Amino acid sequence: MSYTEELGIRAKAAESAAASASTLVKNNALAAIAKALIANKELIISENQKDLDAAAANGMSESKQDRLRLNEDRIMGMAKGIDELIAMNDPIGEVIEGFTRPNGLTILKTRTPLGVIGIIYESRPNVTVDAAALCLKAGNVVILKGGKEAINSNVCLGKIMREAIANAGLPADVVQVVEDTSRETTTELMKLNGYVDVLIPRGSANLIQAVVRNATVPVIETGAGNCHVYIDASADPEMAVNITDNAKTQRPSVCNAIESLLIHKDCADKILPMIAERFKSHNVKIYGCERTMAILDGIEKATEDEYATEFNDFIIAVKVVDDIDEAIAHIRKYSTRHSECIVTSSLANAAKFQKEVDAAAVYVNASTRFTDGGEFGYGAEIGISTQKLHARGPMGLRELTTIKYLINGNGQIR
Repeated sequence: MSYTEELGIRAKAAESAAASASTLVKNNALAAIAKALIANKELIISENQKDLDAAAANGMSESKQDRLRLNEDRIMGMAKGIDELIAMNDPIGEVIEGFTRPNGLTILKTRTPLGVIGIIYESRPNVTVDAAALCLKAGNVVILKGGKEAINSNVCLGKIMREAIANAGLPADVVQVVEDTSRETTTELMKLNGYVDVLIPRGSANLIQAVVRNATVPVIETGAGNCHVYIDASADPEMAVNITDNAKTQRPSVCNAIESLLIHKDCADKILPMIAERFKSHNVKIYGCERTMAILDGIEKATEDEYATEFNDFIIAVKVVDDIDEAIAHIRKYSTRHSECIVTSSLANAAKFQKEVDAAAVYVNASTRFTDGGEFGYGAEIGISTQKLHARGPMGLRELTTIKYLINGNGQIR
């Protein structure tokens, strides 16, 4: 029996207890996790430092090290996120709709857990806690497979959560962290049919596509974010600069940060220098088309590769476009269907952009950094789904459920 099969067997053994647990029991377990995280923050930071030291030795970029880093504020933030999750309504058992058929059958459409969820992710150890907490609240069991760059952090967080869960009266195996970082184990998890009900990859486009291509377990795609801001001719310059700066530099390593800027030719001469000046404080590297290069000095020419790349860094690709149609065409070609934004004073162009751009989140005059479960009021999130089946956008509690029909009769036969 393989290591992953053992995880699967233990997960299935815990599934019934997780699915049938009352809201009170689940909330008590979540509260125990939040308390344990705070109580063990020094241990967590110590184990995280091992990962950070290894990352620095391996030449990981500063922005990606930021994704990996856990400090007191971030640990307190994870605990706060759990407290917010506790306050949210439990979706399990919720009646979505109900009706009575002409033959007297009553049919209720209700929410029920997905079952055993496998999550494969990279770098960010806060995902370990966010994902475990969400899955637990939604009555699911979770197997967490983080990247080797965060293994010490993830194992530490897993042990803390499992002990807290057990002390609250649920099986510890409601949450399991894969401690084997080999590719073989990852591949086995992708094919753990009969044990894992759904697999959710969260990370780079390469990771997500590797899972989609190789998994035999059903997959929900999340995460890859080649996001854009389009500045329309009628845009307020100050608003355009603020939104572009926030969407690129506030936290460039996350999936809802923008990677490309599109700007209408009629306002490019005025607004692009303003944006470039704002970017200087973060040393943002700019690639641009020929028209951009004619406006801004000292930038490099953008190629197909730059427009197609999710940099996750202080790097951006810029293109000057003739009109909104060219901007939308560019987005259709390069977008990962995550989050897209238009800055405009035109109601017609705002409506056109939101109607014609195909993405999970389409913004008018607001930063793409808001595509987040917490910012949408869902509490923590599993990830941002960029696919179209079952769930799209921030995956909160309800997106971690499926449907169960409850039918009651009094002897009907067909």
